[in-house]
Amino acid sequence: MKAGIVGLPNVGKSTLFNCLSNAKAQSANFPFCTIEPNIGVVNVPDSRIAKLEELVKPERVQMATVDIVDIAGLVRGASKGEGLGNQFLANIRETDAIIHVVRCFDNDNIVHVDTTVDPVRDKETIDIELQLKDFETLEKRLERVKKNARTGNKESQKELDALMKVKDGLEAAISVRAVDLTEKEREEYIKPLQFITDKPVLYVCNVDENSAVEGNAYVDVLKEAVKNENAEVIVLAVGMEADITELETFEEREMFLDDLGLKEPGSSVLIRAAYKLLNQQTYFTAGVKEVRAWTINIGDTAPQAAGVIHTDFEKGFIRAEVIAYEDFASYESEAKVKEAGKMRVEGKEYIVKDGDVMHFRFNV
Repeated sequence: MKAGIVGLPNVGKSTLFNCLSNAKAQSANFPFCTIEPNIGVVNVPDSRIAKLEELVKPERVQMATVDIVDIAGLVRGASKGEGLGNQFLANIRETDAIIHVVRCFDNDNIVHVDTTVDPVRDKETIDIELQLKDFETLEKRLERVKKNARTGNKESQKELDALMKVKDGLEAAISVRAVDLTEKEREEYIKPLQFITDKPVLYVCNVDENSAVEGNAYVDVLKEAVKNENAEVIVLAVGMEADITELETFEEREMFLDDLGLKEPGSSVLIRAAYKLLNQQTYFTAGVKEVRAWTINIGDTAPQAAGVIHTDFEKGFIRAEVIAYEDFASYESEAKVKEAGKMRVEGKEYIVKDGDVMHFRFNV
């Protein structure tokens, strides 16, 4: 599962990518600095794993990770091949969620492709290009489905109804994710077509350092523009985040954040938000050999969670021994949790909860 960082050229995408991944993607003050997409495997900040490490004292620790992709900037006309449009659109289609970076700061020294700062216009430029590309995908499918529907095929008629809702939405500049569809229509007819604007989106307002805590007028207008999209908006001073990553010690970073009135780097908030955007959550295994955070989809069953460790665990699943993280942290050891009767035995139907500490019993 990958989240792609998108936006106009020169809005801070590559600088943000470097902050998140500690990779060094090229970053400079001119359009199309990023040509090939950069991929970073980023640890998901989680205070729970530090607590488990403290209690269990394992030989090694493995955090959950999320893949972040830095994709070339998009310009008006990309859907028709302008700039790096075709490459951009192909790269974003391969991701599972979108982190849309929008410039929300003034700085005469950093050029803007449209000369002025207007976050709503910039967002709409990206939206329109993605929607136009989705319209191409839609028209190809519509042609085939209409033929089948004319023969009286009932399933094709149902699909046609769903596709026409999407068509009406795209013609009104409404992204596929915001079109009013039934769950059946979305799952059976729309998701298989992999529309770009059907991917979940997270907006990142790139602000100046003085706006890092409370935002600014640019942020306010963008929030108003996306209020009906059911999308999270995060405020991040990307330049400041880059400065934080350059500090060598944890103490230096803490002092820097305290001076700004921040509890943690904004990049940590963003990584967790991206993880959630991808519909992912964490469960833990905790033993003297290793404390590890495992990534699963929200709603996965115990056997599916076991299968992330090894397919044999899922095939031969017998039961799961489950401790809620809060109980493990409270009683401070697995033995004390058992004594208190807080360990549960769960079967194949159990839906894993975020933070569960689990042991699996299986037989192959």
